[in-house]
Amino acid sequence: MNKNFSICFISFFFLFIFMLMNFFMMIYFIMNNIIIFMEWELISFNSMNIVMSILLDWMSLLFMMFVSLISSSVIYYSKSYMNSELNLNRFIILVLLFILSMILLIISPNIVSILLGWDGLGLVSYCLVIYYQNWKSFNAGMLTALSNRVGDVFILMVISWMMNYGSWNYIFYLNFMFNDYSMMIISVMIILAAMTKSAQIPFSSWLPAAMAAPTPVSALVHSSTLVTAGVYLLIRFNDLLVNMFFMKMLLLLSGLTMFMAGISANYEYDLKKIIALSTLSQLGLMMSILSMGMADLAFFHLLTHAMFKALLFMCAGVIIHMMNDNQDIRMMGGLSFYIPLTSLCLNISNLALCGIPFLAGFYSKDLILEMVSMSNLNMMVFYLYYFSTGLTMFYTIRLMMYLMINNFNLLSVYNLYDEDFIMLKSMLILLFMSVVTGSFLSWMIFIYPYMIYLPLNLKLMVFYVSGMGMMMGYVISNMKINSINKFLKTYKLSLFFCMMWFMPNLSTYGLNYYFLKFSQKMIKNIDMGWSELYSGQGMYNIVKNYSIISSFLLMNNLKIYLYSFILWMMILFLLFIMN
Repeated sequence: MNKNFSICFISFFFLFIFMLMNFFMMIYFIMNNIIIFMEWELISFNSMNIVMSILLDWMSLLFMMFVSLISSSVIYYSKSYMNSELNLNRFIILVLLFILSMILLIISPNIVSILLGWDGLGLVSYCLVIYYQNWKSFNAGMLTALSNRVGDVFILMVISWMMNYGSWNYIFYLNFMFNDYSMMIISVMIILAAMTKSAQIPFSSWLPAAMAAPTPVSALVHSSTLVTAGVYLLIRFNDLLVNMFFMKMLLLLSGLTMFMAGISANYEYDLKKIIALSTLSQLGLMMSILSMGMADLAFFHLLTHAMFKALLFMCAGVIIHMMNDNQDIRMMGGLSFYIPLTSLCLNISNLALCGIPFLAGFYSKDLILEMVSMSNLNMMVFYLYYFSTGLTMFYTIRLMMYLMINNFNLLSVYNLYDEDFIMLKSMLILLFMSVVTGSFLSWMIFIYPYMIYLPLNLKLMVFYVSGMGMMMGYVISNMKINSINKFLKTYKLSLFFCMMWFMPNLSTYGLNYYFLKFSQKMIKNIDMGWSELYSGQGMYNIVKNYSIISSFLLMNNLKIYLYSFILWMMILFLLFIMN
């Protein structure tokens, strides 16, 4: 175990140093308005140059700082969480590969190196989702890989399309070629690729399924790496996204994603899936504000959300450990009496998620909702935003009621303790960041003080919907057995909401099943059928038969057979004459 501990500690140490380095560089870059663009030419062949490009500006450095801070905490946390894992080294190496892929994606202004990071995230996430080696993990991993593969194909098509321009450094084209027809096609492909990676409708079903991965991986994936890759790509390409029709479609789909995830979280009883659906809701919020052209707000919310969501997953991991690997919230209760520090972290991260004033989530969510109130939007989008905000409060209060206030329902004799200091230390780092990140970033990202002037009702609208959500969450959580028949009357509607609007049925059992079935038939008929007959095995049999014939001829056996044949013919002829 000492060897495992040393690998965890070395990884944590180097990532923490890397985070500090990024922090100081980012401060220096912001104060002096510096952008560094580096190119390293790998191959020059005729007129084609293959170059490795790196873009370092305040945005990439800030994002790398957050990724390295969260991943260092997660790796330190894994030392205790994955304590019984025999191959802890393999797990840590996979996590480090995951972080490396994300960093490659962040610093790339080149669409080819973006594809390397993008595909690296997809491949390593598959390896991490199937880490526990059971059928549920295998199915979840396949769904994750296939859904993300759609986005990879769009990125590949963008690469081939951008060969028209003579360079893959997209950063040069954004400002002066956005009216071009080709750029419109590229922007559509980039939007579709980002929608698959950030799990927007109709690609939403893989995100809750990816909860089959170990909890430290979930904390990393659902806060600052895999699911945020699509949002970050669109933030980088935001100058391209000027076509109003596609922006309206993205706004509608991301608003529906936000709404659908909020409703589904209220019907879910799996602790990790509730947190995953809240991630999906926040991703919808980021994508929708991006589609309205406010990339800086989307980036702001991306960073604040990363902190409290990683903390939320870490707290869930501690609770699942205490519950003997049980994830059903109906079995939990009264945890604030037994694990007070973990409960403190969980409640603060939950309140930050709800946007309670002066925590991290408040600064970004409140600003986004006030900008939405100022914008010239139709009522449907306006209601989608505010209903989803109320639903966030709804499922958060419901979760807190089940975890903190209800009775403990798992075992009659139990041993809950809050003394795993390795987990607690990594959580306390993120707890501090969940409190201060919002104000720290709002001072740093926005170079001028902002004040949004709205009518009193619109200004208080966030508090109205949050209060309604809180009240509904409290009332629904207190419903006893007598109220179950109310839900049984609406069983089909409840099933529809619980199943994420039947999204898993459409993608997993629908599209993926038929594609995989079609692939199986193709392999059976072509690869193992006609291809075998006319290539590998077929050619082998043909050559073998010809070799037998040619060896028969070359061994001079034909002469003997010919003489004997003539002799037999003569004998038969004589017998025929004599008769």
